[in-house]
Amino acid sequence: MRVLLVYPRFPKTFWSYEKILELVNRKVLLPPLGLVTVAAILPQAWEFKLVDRNIRPVTEAEWQWADLVILSAMIVQKDDLLDQIREAKRRGKRVAVGGPYPTSVPQEAEIAGADYLILDEGEITLPMFVEAIAQGKTSGTFRSSGEKPDVTTTPIPRYDLLEFDAYDSMSIQFSRGCPFQCEFCDIIVLYGRKPRTKSPKQLLAELEYLYSLGWRRGVFMVDDNFIGNKRNVKLLLQELKVWQAEHQYPFRFNTEASVDLAQDQELMDLMVECNFDAVFLGIETPDEDSLQLTKKFQNTRSSLIESVQTITRAGLRPIAGFIIGFDGEKAGAGDRIVRFAEQTAIPTTTFAMLQALPNTALWHRLDKEGRLRGKDGNINQTTLMNFIPTRSLEQITREYIESFWQLYDPIKYLDRTYRCFLMLGAPKCKAPAKMPSWVDIRALLIVCWRQGIKRNTRWKFWHHLFSIIKHNPEVWDHYLAVCAHNEHFLEYRQIVRDELEAQLAEFLAREAEIQAEIKTSVLAS
Repeated sequence: MRVLLVYPRFPKTFWSYEKILELVNRKVLLPPLGLVTVAAILPQAWEFKLVDRNIRPVTEAEWQWADLVILSAMIVQKDDLLDQIREAKRRGKRVAVGGPYPTSVPQEAEIAGADYLILDEGEITLPMFVEAIAQGKTSGTFRSSGEKPDVTTTPIPRYDLLEFDAYDSMSIQFSRGCPFQCEFCDIIVLYGRKPRTKSPKQLLAELEYLYSLGWRRGVFMVDDNFIGNKRNVKLLLQELKVWQAEHQYPFRFNTEASVDLAQDQELMDLMVECNFDAVFLGIETPDEDSLQLTKKFQNTRSSLIESVQTITRAGLRPIAGFIIGFDGEKAGAGDRIVRFAEQTAIPTTTFAMLQALPNTALWHRLDKEGRLRGKDGNINQTTLMNFIPTRSLEQITREYIESFWQLYDPIKYLDRTYRCFLMLGAPKCKAPAKMPSWVDIRALLIVCWRQGIKRNTRWKFWHHLFSIIKHNPEVWDHYLAVCAHNEHFLEYRQIVRDELEAQLAEFLAREAEIQAEIKTSVLAS
């Protein structure tokens, strides 16, 4: 069996980072971990080729070579997923799909022409699919019926199928699931509330494989809550600390974690000792009423500002996720989010309007209340809310656009980054010094030219850089890398403004037409 694995394109999003990746001559932030794991679970007698369409299109030779095309996608990739299903069917190929989006909304892939729907988690459903293929079945839907696999049985992903030079970081997974119950989150729907972890030996074998393939850059631990099972993650970190030291710290790690990380000093210290240097935190909102309503109780148990600052001082740069548009939210929520980011000195903040994702508790509640504007959802930052909020959609959208614009004002961004790195705890481990590559030197010179000479940030850029070198010298290279991130956000904030203003104008025009029709109907009667 010749299997072509295709990963659909992402639209421009907060995480696409095009301008930053151009600086370092790379094309994509992270690889498709799901597809390389699928390739490892399927029979190894089969032949595999992988095409990430975020790097390049599928060639005609690759289409012709394939007996079977397998696609996996997240919700934000849905348009290209459906296009690629149709492309494969146009060429007479059998098509199988899986991943988070088809699992949540399987009917769309089926309508587009997919023959096999391999849903839920592949450790259970891929063997069902292989058996169906062996029996000569030309279609089928394979589900786990609520069963969750033991991830200690998951094989090492087929990282060898990736085009390494195109990626900025590698992806690896230790756990699935999250113990919390946030109303808007689809992770607990897809993977459950009982975090399942791999063994430390198993994860170290995956890192050893990446090391043997020559990878020496960042690794993103893609767990949706890395600390969901604190006992097991500490066992991993104790062994990872030794492995990193023995291999002279080839990888820098970052991950996602709940904000209660701040209450566990031992855990934060272990992470920093393993060369973790950043962590994504789901803050969502500083409004406690909204946190209570959306059942994000873990963010209400202690001061959010103090928690973020504790994590920063431990040596982990915070990246925060924020959401606007919760039920009962008072006007000015956008300003309160900007103020919180400034108070906590969080440089990078993902920020979006609330979306009701399919099959989440929020989606079901709004469906019962008749408030869904569509049965679909999207987590891109340039998408209007897909439900009727409790305050004006126009007000929320305008607040959001203005707040996003303020967050990525180049001077405010530099100031926040500076304050963050003055506070940031120094690294506790250090890789041997090595000569920088020409690509890295070129990227540094471009950032210094744009932010230190060309723009009106010039005075602050040089003042802040020399102050960091003086007061916290061990983080200066990390500091400059985060300064470079605003090359992406400067462009992206304009995309957010343009696309949302266009969508809002269309929405308001449609609402005006409906009101006019109602008025005409009333007058006629």
